[in-house]
Amino acid sequence: MQAEARRVLEVKDLRKEFPVRRGIFKRTVGQIRAVDGISFSIHDGETLGLVGESGCGKTTTLRTIVRAVEPTAGQILFSAEGAGDSTDITTLEKDALKNLRQQIRVIFQDPQSSLNPRFRVRDIIAEPIRAYHLANDREELDGRVERILKSVRLDNIYLHRYPFMLSGGQQQRIGIGRALATDPKLLLADEPTSALDVSVQAQILNLLLDLQQEMNLSILFVTHDLSVIRHVSDRIAIMYLGKIVEIGDTDEVFEKPLYPYTEALFSAIPEPNPHLSARRIMLRGDIPGAAERPAGCPFHTRCPYVQEICRAQEPELLPFQAGGRQVACHFPLS
Repeated sequence: MQAEARRVLEVKDLRKEFPVRRGIFKRTVGQIRAVDGISFSIHDGETLGLVGESGCGKTTTLRTIVRAVEPTAGQILFSAEGAGDSTDITTLEKDALKNLRQQIRVIFQDPQSSLNPRFRVRDIIAEPIRAYHLANDREELDGRVERILKSVRLDNIYLHRYPFMLSGGQQQRIGIGRALATDPKLLLADEPTSALDVSVQAQILNLLLDLQQEMNLSILFVTHDLSVIRHVSDRIAIMYLGKIVEIGDTDEVFEKPLYPYTEALFSAIPEPNPHLSARRIMLRGDIPGAAERPAGCPFHTRCPYVQEICRAQEPELLPFQAGGRQVACHFPLS
């Protein structure tokens, strides 16, 4: 675990609620708690994987960090140097927020829809360089664009091509290059390989790992693909219904999950050895609606180990023994 002073990002009690409106006057009749009081940190040069089912709040968390979605409550503390004073992103005005986004960049899920179809590759990469005035003249701009293209393992012949002339993997490389154009400290990767063929996914993941080492990047990697997250992340956080229910070292969490939902999630991973039979845990019960969160533990309607206290009292995310493991369960698995 990295030292306390090396935190690049620290999220404290982050909440995002969306109003539920009904009737011809669109009156607010409830709230959807998309992100419900989560806390986590990312250290210098670390990859934190954020995992969960679709609709659990992963992408909303990512979008809230850069304030593409305004948070309802909480703090988002960022330190570009990984030490010293932190900036609370939730309090920044428009101009300060724009400047901070030079240090926090996003890699989007669908490379084709995230690239401007009217721009050539050169202009796509050059756009953030121009926006932040990082080049003094055309020669410096061209040199910077070419270096970025080389860093994502593409030749200069691609500079004058449009996105539709590229494969999905090449498009995502351009998306990564655009994110790296401002020399960021933190990357927010929103399922960056889910739209790609399996053979291409491995290339993009290995590219991200290489770039992380070369540029000392910190990464928040959002995905629902468990095999991907085990390959790229140092630590892993499990989300369920807007809450982080378990967090810890990736290998430790995979080898010994503490939360029942984590155990069931990992049991669905295909077993590569045909001579070993997988022990699939089939969850029963209903998944609560987004606006109808049950009292007590959010997982108790599906948990095979549920007890009475689980229905009445919501557990806190607390440390479990040593090593930085945390779990939000009254009866952690052991």
